[in-house]
Amino acid sequence: MDGMQQGAFGAGRAGGAFDPLTFIQQPHTGLRIVSWLFSLVIFGCIANEGYINRPDEVEQFCIFNRNQNACNYAVSMGSLAFLCCMAFLALDAYFPQISSVKDRKKAVLADVGTSAFWSFIWFVGFCFLANQWQVAKPEDNPLRAGGDAARAAITFSFFSIFTWAAQAFLAFQRYKLGADSALFSQDYADPSLDAAEVPYSSYSAGLESPGGTGSYQQSGDGGFDGSAGYQRQEY
Repeated sequence: MDGMQQGAFGAGRAGGAFDPLTFIQQPHTGLRIVSWLFSLVIFGCIANEGYINRPDEVEQFCIFNRNQNACNYAVSMGSLAFLCCMAFLALDAYFPQISSVKDRKKAVLADVGTSAFWSFIWFVGFCFLANQWQVAKPEDNPLRAGGDAARAAITFSFFSIFTWAAQAFLAFQRYKLGADSALFSQDYADPSLDAAEVPYSSYSAGLESPGGTGSYQQSGDGGFDGSAGYQRQEY
């Protein structure tokens, strides 16, 4: 059956070989890679060019209105989102090998919650960084050094809202696909166990078959028929 080949929660049955091409072509995998790149850009821009100093000052300050919290937020959230993307990419690669439907359900629900959380985090980050950049005083940064880095961090924070929201949506669709499927039970086992049961089922079928070697039929008068090789003697 096609549904049985599809597996549960959008992945095939456990035990199949890992296919890199199929893995890369999955929509949620592509979104994770894009989110991974966005978080890397945000982290790199602020870590490298987000802290500057005026010509008459030695101590560096944040380009976002001298608010250290803004730069710290971008750097910390960018690095954490980077690690989170890596973790979920590893989970996506391992997901088809999970044989338990309950474990697959937990993984998909974790994906829904985490992706929705990061979408909210980047919405807050975008609003925070955009506001602090807007109210930054020109005299604090007369050369507008790091302006491109600040605008890049704000832009990719905005884009990250939608990439993480799309991941949450796709994960929720996978959850619905698994929850609505009537082809899988909560005690789904590895296919190798099914293969081990085939000889027993075939043997049982042979015993029950009228044409099996071990079957016999009793005649109406209490004796055996000729198919068993026994002839009734008449006296």
